[in-house]
Amino acid sequence: PTLLQYVVKVLVQAVQLLYTMLNIEQPSYILLQQNPPGLPSIAVAWVACLFWRSKLIIDWHNYGYTVMGLKHGRNHPLVQIAKWYEKLFGRLANYNLCVTNAMREDLWVNCGIRAVTLYDRPASYFKETPLELQHHLYLKLAKDYEPFKPRNITESVGSGAERSAFTEMDEKTRRVLKPSGRPALLISSTSWTEDEDFSVLLKALEAYERYIDEGAELPALVCVITGKGPLKDYYTGLINKLHLKHIQICTPWLEAEDYPLLLGSADLGVCLHKSSSGLDLPMKVVDMFGCCLPVCAIYFECLHELVKHDDNGLIFRDWNELAEQLKMLFLGFPTREGKLHSFRENLRASKQLRWDESWDQTVLPLFGEND
Repeated sequence: PTLLQYVVKVLVQAVQLLYTMLNIEQPSYILLQQNPPGLPSIAVAWVACLFWRSKLIIDWHNYGYTVMGLKHGRNHPLVQIAKWYEKLFGRLANYNLCVTNAMREDLWVNCGIRAVTLYDRPASYFKETPLELQHHLYLKLAKDYEPFKPRNITESVGSGAERSAFTEMDEKTRRVLKPSGRPALLISSTSWTEDEDFSVLLKALEAYERYIDEGAELPALVCVITGKGPLKDYYTGLINKLHLKHIQICTPWLEAEDYPLLLGSADLGVCLHKSSSGLDLPMKVVDMFGCCLPVCAIYFECLHELVKHDDNGLIFRDWNELAEQLKMLFLGFPTREGKLHSFRENLRASKQLRWDESWDQTVLPLFGEND
């Protein structure tokens, strides 16, 4: 039975985790990064802190009970137990960090928990990818994925050109160029779970295809959706049923070092993350912004703390609005004029803090100079 499975799983994980934590060198602090998942790790970390006389820090990225509610419903007994559990142990922690001001407010008003906002920041390796490195990445991916292979060889700069779908290198000069007739590269990443409805993107792509058929001067698209998860097979089935002439979709699982390179090479990012609580922010957008990649993101309540509409990206509410945004952004592509270019320039000029800088400014002062 499902309930028995949950109980056994939690007990086994609690014993394993507690055994591990009691056999480490005595820490001054134990940082639970990140919650969720917090069952049973919050309670185990609290017990370990009692044993070691350490201080507990909880890093709130969302609420575990709202994630569980997507599957079981908000009123399910397990969800209610998880809600009580998170509130209880959140109050017992010495410090609480959270990822948005909206979550900080909610933790205080509804849980009596004082927290400090520590926004997610991109790691230093999320940055724009140099053109030569883009070319080598495309050639590598072209070995396994058809959309990265060159289309029309007659468009090459010369007979000695080494080509991908997006770039070409002249073998004599070793100079890499992006042909004017190249497709646009659209990228999204996902864990293929209930909080992301990818049918929104698929419907928008179908509408984009119709715009081209009706004569709009839009580029062909390569849409890359990265990640693994429980609903991938379901959406892959929907993708296979599409009949698109100007759009190619692939769903690769990228090597860890290739993911930031691809983000730094793309023309536009799309985010379909809808927070289960309405209080967290999508890390994928943080990484995209680190690569100066403009984003179209689906609306939820506190998204404005990250995506500034019409400044570093656009916010949409349904597939029809997303389709209109894609049409507007890619009209006349790849001209250096227009919204897409201005969004990228705004991201370049914003000089975002990186993760280590944000940590030093926000968290270290909490610990005191003598710790």
